[in-house]
Amino acid sequence: MKILLGTLKDKGDELAAFLEPRIGVKPETGGGELDIADASIKKGIRSRHVKTYIKRFLSIQKVRKDYRVLVVSGELRLVELEGSEEEEEEKEEKKGKEKEEAKPEEKETAKEEAAPEKEEPQKGAEKEKPSRPK
Repeated sequence: MKILLGTLKDKGDELAAFLEPRIGVKPETGGGELDIADASIKKGIRSRHVKTYIKRFLSIQKVRKDYRVLVVSGELRLVELEGSEEEEEEKEEKKGKEKEEAKPEEKETAKEEAAPEKEEPQKGAEKEKPSRPK
């Protein structure tokens, strides 16, 4: 079974160490891919299980949102999603705008708290509700 790392070549050794106790054998690293001998994998472990382990590894590394794990004929491929950099920039811009909008609202609430208005009770609010006949 091959695992093509794509842009995660630098984390190949960490992924191999993460997979070793789960699949029962240490994958061989080299050239931006991990090779696992099919005969040495624990009984019952399939490519679907390895895919789940890789996704868990990506979550721990906090890059799960940026990658997709594909299985094509027993070969796992980590594909970086396009537009992830653009999305991050958009999120940062939105956060900046939200902070700017929140500042004027804070000033307005401070003014309202400084000058509380007297509330008049509504007419009819104190009337008792008619009881139901039994």
